[in-house]
Amino acid sequence: MTKHAKTGTTVLAIALMVGAAVARADGGEVSSITHGGDTYIAGAQVHQAIRSPGDTFVSGRTVEASGEAGQDLHVAGLDLSIGTDVAGDVYAAGMTVVVRGNVGQDLTVAGLSLRTEREAITQGNVRLFGNSVTIEGPIEGALMVTGRDVIVNAAIAGDVRIMAQTLTFGADAVISGALTYSTPDRITVPGRVAAAERVVFERLSHADMWEEWDEFGQDLPGVPPFASMVMGFVISLLFFVALGAVMLSFMPERVSRLRRSVSDAPGRSILLGVGGLSLLCGLVPVTALTVVGLPFVPVVLLAIVVAWILGYALGTYGVAMRIWSGFGREADPSITARLFVFAAALSVVALLNFIPFVGWVINYTLVLLGVGAMTRAACRRIMKASDLDAGPSGDGSNQERTGL
Repeated sequence: MTKHAKTGTTVLAIALMVGAAVARADGGEVSSITHGGDTYIAGAQVHQAIRSPGDTFVSGRTVEASGEAGQDLHVAGLDLSIGTDVAGDVYAAGMTVVVRGNVGQDLTVAGLSLRTEREAITQGNVRLFGNSVTIEGPIEGALMVTGRDVIVNAAIAGDVRIMAQTLTFGADAVISGALTYSTPDRITVPGRVAAAERVVFERLSHADMWEEWDEFGQDLPGVPPFASMVMGFVISLLFFVALGAVMLSFMPERVSRLRRSVSDAPGRSILLGVGGLSLLCGLVPVTALTVVGLPFVPVVLLAIVVAWILGYALGTYGVAMRIWSGFGREADPSITARLFVFAAALSVVALLNFIPFVGWVINYTLVLLGVGAMTRAACRRIMKASDLDAGPSGDGSNQERTGL
């Protein structure tokens, strides 16, 4: 993995790791928890003196951190002021980031406006990615900067690599290692900053910047390649066709009744589908609120997933067979023909997913149609069982009494 990709992954990890602490922050209050020796702090406005022997994770809209961290410090937010003396690494991501504390190892920061103050000494390497970047804190390791406007005004013991639109050196800038810079045009690097034989210029072009971004994203999750999308579709298609084959082989009459329920009364099926899904989803908080039912919440979630998959398959199958019979074809063809129609319908629906919003509406409607048919069948079965339990009566109340 490249340096750029590692840094990007680290910045992304900051948001993920502080998520647990963010969830505990209520309103304007600051929440702080310690787990496994690590400290998690979150709030809308965090003004915290850190005293942590382990790693520290801080998140907030505005963060002003001081104190000491025994290991690594991770900070995410909008306006960040980091005055904490850190024995390990510092990782920060925000819109405005100012580093005022000492860093015992490496410093990695991403944002729009970045600045290291004079009193902030970094003993390891520094990696900065932003729009406006100002370095005034001494660096005992190497420096890597990618930004639009970069100002270097500090002593740097190691090698320096800078990619920028504009690059400026302040009065206190001294680079003891090699300087490699990329700008649109060559600039004059003062001899007091770095000797000429240690300066390398690489012209910056827009193509170079795109190459850097491509390199940055190589190891990050992104849009799957075409081959992966095709393979995913094939696997999904095979799964649903296999599911259809099993259902049509072992319960053909029941599947036929459910399919007719979808095609004969689609409006009713959609309404019953809304009710059925609402009932299943509502069971999650109701089960959890009973406390003793908490272990059964995963079972309810699994039931929702199963109902969604079966509903999608049934809805697609019902609509496909309705269209098939509408063209004058046999209403109950062979299982092979039904599977062929089902597979063709799944392929068409998959292509419709590429139409924004419309594809999602069509897929969700198919789910409601299928779940509605299953809900109607379940209701009829429950009512029939209730009639049998009640026994015969003379007032006809136990006769077929509903249009479900």
